[in-house]
Amino acid sequence: MEKFNAAEHSIITKYKKTLFHRFIGAVKDYRLISRGDRIAVCISGGKDSMLLAKLMQELSRHGDYPFDMEFIVMDPGYAPKNRQKIIHNAEILEIPIKIFDTDIFGSVVNIEKNPCYLCARMRRGHLYKQAQELGCNKIALGHHFDDVIETILMGMLYGAQVQTMMPRIKSTNFEGMELIRPMYYIREKDIISWRNYNKLDFLQCACRFTEQNAAADGTGTSKRQEIKQLIRDLKKVNPQVEMNIFRSVERVNLSTVIGYYFEGEEHNFLERFDNE
Repeated sequence: MEKFNAAEHSIITKYKKTLFHRFIGAVKDYRLISRGDRIAVCISGGKDSMLLAKLMQELSRHGDYPFDMEFIVMDPGYAPKNRQKIIHNAEILEIPIKIFDTDIFGSVVNIEKNPCYLCARMRRGHLYKQAQELGCNKIALGHHFDDVIETILMGMLYGAQVQTMMPRIKSTNFEGMELIRPMYYIREKDIISWRNYNKLDFLQCACRFTEQNAAADGTGTSKRQEIKQLIRDLKKVNPQVEMNIFRSVERVNLSTVIGYYFEGEEHNFLERFDNE
């Protein structure tokens, strides 16, 4: 109980500026939560989703309008010790989780090409379905600022496209459902600081394919880890590089873009050029 009080209290004291204020900033800037929403807060067991749950609880208690929440945990085939760690941490932090089982890990175990991409899509579908069955109209995920800028660079360097991880998305497969990312402005280093300050021990990577290679500091050999290292190297030259990457997708100058897609339709600058 003492650990829980410290962890929760620190969000609105020591980490009020770096965590709670940035959380509130994203919620307001992107209009992520409305009066009467019923939101499924999706918990994987890692530091990000556990903090998201606490931030959502704080907003529910002290916010300007009421909304309801369900805290859902999908077990895609975790090792028993990982499942138990999630349960243990939820008890410490007083997060009333509901666990539902799937066999996603088993379904992708023999997939050689892009198993992580397939796994992520399958997980998202199960989360939407479970949330909808619980009467929710939104699911909340714990992606943060670093995830956003890493996704931008990964799209450019590995996917040959300019794209970002959006703060809110309407589901195309589940009518009336929406995905929100309330931690959009929060830096990963501040999440790590909150975790360490409160001596909390969350899951690193619980995927059976990668957990054996995941170090305590989160380093590894994935494309995302390569991008993390690239950003660290770029920061040595330009300390503002992270914010510049983030702002680049807020300030896209379409008059200097050769081509782009909008709602699945391809466009080219020549469409405008010939009419000027």
